[in-house]
Amino acid sequence: MDDTVASAISRGRRPGGEQQVEFVSGISSGAKRIWVERPDPDGAAGAWCYTDRRSYRPGDQVSMFVSSTEPRVQVDITIDDGRNRQVLDTTINTRFQSVPDAAYRDGCGWDVSLTYGIPWDADPGAYLVTLSCVDSRRVLGHHLFVVRPLAPRKSAIALVLSTATWTAYNDWGGASHYYGIHPASVRGRSPELSTQRPWARGQIWVPPGAPRIVNERRPDRPLPPRYESAEWAYLHGFSKYYASTGWATYERHFVHWAERHGYVVDLLTQDDLHFDDDPLGGYRCAVFVGHDEYWTDHMRRAVDAFVDDGGNIARFAGNFMWQIRLDRGGERQIAHKYDARETDPLRTVDRSAVTTAWEDSWVGYPGAKTFGVNALRGMYAGFGAMAPRAARGFVTFRPRHWAFAGTGLGYADMFGDESNVFGFEMDGVEYQFVDGLPEPTHADGAPAGLQILAMNWATSAEDGLDEYRDDFMLGDADAQFRAHVTEQTDAAGQDRARRTSGMVVYFERGSGRVFTAATCEWVCGLMKRDYYIETVTHNVLREFLAESADATP
Repeated sequence: MDDTVASAISRGRRPGGEQQVEFVSGISSGAKRIWVERPDPDGAAGAWCYTDRRSYRPGDQVSMFVSSTEPRVQVDITIDDGRNRQVLDTTINTRFQSVPDAAYRDGCGWDVSLTYGIPWDADPGAYLVTLSCVDSRRVLGHHLFVVRPLAPRKSAIALVLSTATWTAYNDWGGASHYYGIHPASVRGRSPELSTQRPWARGQIWVPPGAPRIVNERRPDRPLPPRYESAEWAYLHGFSKYYASTGWATYERHFVHWAERHGYVVDLLTQDDLHFDDDPLGGYRCAVFVGHDEYWTDHMRRAVDAFVDDGGNIARFAGNFMWQIRLDRGGERQIAHKYDARETDPLRTVDRSAVTTAWEDSWVGYPGAKTFGVNALRGMYAGFGAMAPRAARGFVTFRPRHWAFAGTGLGYADMFGDESNVFGFEMDGVEYQFVDGLPEPTHADGAPAGLQILAMNWATSAEDGLDEYRDDFMLGDADAQFRAHVTEQTDAAGQDRARRTSGMVVYFERGSGRVFTAATCEWVCGLMKRDYYIETVTHNVLREFLAESADATP
């Protein structure tokens, strides 16, 4: 962290940016100062918006709740698919609507400011709401909602947005599942979060060139860990977690890439996956992109049923970690996480529903059963002091698999390194090498027939010179948690928990197929037009969208 940022943080002030941001101390842990987004009517000009739901169909009414420091605000809605087609251009009267003390948990409770009726002939897609000054058109804020088609479009990909993870990292109003002002929780994080509040600044839109969470270059000597995205966010008034998850960082780039290459993309949210009776019915291929860390049991079972019935899953995402619950008709998300065995109210009622890691014996539903990999056997690389000099790509072990057709890759070839695809958070499985090939042990729920096509090594603990340990963000907390959850808490087990991996895997189950490239940053290869990442992505999508349900040999 550079001196300017470090000095500003020590004073509890933000050195730049346009959004009003309040800085607070961790409540119960003596944590360092952190920042959360909590608007002030006397602060810099701003406008904030949320909608009653996250996804709609043609013919639905969208209730928009807007608060602003300006008396009038310009509202523009465009379809954010690379063509930026405008569907609404209007001006509304606004006022500043107060933010309840626990808005992060209970919602804002604002009055409706605008109702937008979705036409029956509306195009499906991601509808980007831009709020700006009437005269200068200076942008004040953003929001996003999804319009689904009335029925799946022919040959469409069903892209499921990782909205539960977006919620987990959203600190708007005072807290996320990570940090904040919630009383009596470690670092002030809240185990309960409302969907009835705006997204934090940067989750829906960031300017071109905003740093990604993985630093662009590896350090060339021992140095204190850098968190370039957090430094940039602090200097410019964006959420600390903008680069960790959200439309702007992940799914948006996949949609623009897919539309550019002629794919038809229908969007769903994880809410749809949870509440719909048959959310993926009518699709051949469902896709997950980026960072999909948080899931309900019902969401997972919808995916499992889709695969068993002949559906294909293409997952270009990492960090499949936590079981969550939804309450109040989906308006509240619950995740006790590391503290679940001590604090989750269901711990004495129904252990299988406790919001802990999928690999916890209380839950008994290993993540690998759904996607072939899980977060506790994978974790970090190229992030902070988590293997900052790790190779940024995957090593190929089964080059003759159809996913590698046309790549020219051979055994031991690396791909994706130039575009930093192997970074931040990854997933893996327990494995052993047999005759030079990684094979799953199946001890952690990996399905029969799972093939490890490519992999690289990662870690769940920060390491480095002792003089830099005060700069570590996470230390070895995740390694200790893995050892605890897997009940391997002796010294050897704790040491083993630090050594993890990230993998590209493929398996067939029931009548369907699953391909997982288990890294959050796979989309970075699409953004940078990496030949190997694009070719593998095309191979998987074309195979999974093909008319025949028979697997390619």
